[in-house]
Amino acid sequence: MDIDKSVFAYKLYEMEEQYGKLQCRIRICEQGDRQKIHSELEKAEDEYKENTLFLEKKARACRSPAVTRLTQAQIDYRRKIGDTMKKQVIKDLHSEESTPEQDEREADMLYAEFAMDFATLAMQQALISALTALDRQESAEDTEDSEEKDKEDTGCKK
Repeated sequence: MDIDKSVFAYKLYEMEEQYGKLQCRIRICEQGDRQKIHSELEKAEDEYKENTLFLEKKARACRSPAVTRLTQAQIDYRRKIGDTMKKQVIKDLHSEESTPEQDEREADMLYAEFAMDFATLAMQQALISALTALDRQESAEDTEDSEEKDKEDTGCKK
């Protein structure tokens, strides 16, 4: 199957675009000043909010229960992780030797590492899911081809 014509071509493009933004923004911001970091953060948050609104709209508008359920799971994950970060992680990190500001900074760094680890795992899951789908598709096509050949060999036609 030609990857440019595959069902996954657009998704691969989207993933590549997001990864490029991630790399570029982090590298620029690691070398930039606070204003540059803050500006990039606002852009990223706006994009995230826009994407969340799109997911919510998709969940409401979709006629497929499967797509609605998967989309809702993404929305629920976003909310759950946001609540966990805001409420619990900072409390869990607090110690007598640290200030609330230090706890927040440590929680931010911990969550950033977690989010990157999660993204890596999501990429692995995406690979497994795509390969499973392609394998099943090819298997179904092989079965259909084999059945068609058997019919031709026995002189039967549909």
